[in-house]
Amino acid sequence: MTERTASTDADGDGLDAAAQRTAVRERYGRIAEESSSCCDGADACCDETGTEASRTEASKQRGYSAADLDAVDGDANLNLGCGNPTALASLDEGDTVLDLGAGGGFDCFLAAREVGPAGHVVGVDMTPEMVEKARDNVAENDATNVEFRLGEIEHLPVSDGSVDVVISNCVVNLSPDKPQVFREAYRVLRPGGRLAISDVVLTADLPTDLRADPASVAACVAGAATISALESMLADAGFVDVSIEPKSDSDEFIREWDDEHDPSEYILSATIEATRPAVDP
Repeated sequence: MTERTASTDADGDGLDAAAQRTAVRERYGRIAEESSSCCDGADACCDETGTEASRTEASKQRGYSAADLDAVDGDANLNLGCGNPTALASLDEGDTVLDLGAGGGFDCFLAAREVGPAGHVVGVDMTPEMVEKARDNVAENDATNVEFRLGEIEHLPVSDGSVDVVISNCVVNLSPDKPQVFREAYRVLRPGGRLAISDVVLTADLPTDLRADPASVAACVAGAATISALESMLADAGFVDVSIEPKSDSDEFIREWDDEHDPSEYILSATIEATRPAVDP
């Protein structure tokens, strides 16, 4: 783990937005530049042994099949997520898909196989190094229906009503303004479009030192919200048919994210689904 430092917001409870974005951007920029997998030297959100077998097992714990792992070439799979949103999304041929916080592009390339040549997949990430890595992986996978854009998920570089399905893998928790993320997701979805993401949810109160710790925020722990808070955010954004289902067995890999605390005492992975109404209210 990186050294813990205290940086609090105006209320003395957690990081302010600027510090949170800096911590996240620096961590994932480092991962993109220094390793072919986050397990090769980064400090959380992955199996720490770094061997090929361990990385494969870590991916399977998150819900990926052996066929999924074989389907994508290059170093797109950084084992940074907490689920398999492409399986959750049940994509159709011809869909337009948006991935929030696309990282190296692994979920985008899996989605591209589902939507086919008539479909289109857009990955957005705020870290320039990750976008560069993902674009390199486009050539590795000959993925002509995939593109990557630099941008923040609170301010998506995507036009209104242009997307059928929004996916994301353990990224919304990293945002300092989650309600704005869901408003943006609603904006870019077509009427009747769907949100299908994997993320972590808060199941118990975090210790104060973790809430204010940049490393814990960037490691997908301290930024988690409760299920009830997420339900309210989604409803306020306009979504209906909201469903949030924690995965009790996710503690198997979450407890490996920190060698000083057991994050599974406070968070679990969950599937989060919602729909933009076919007719807006």
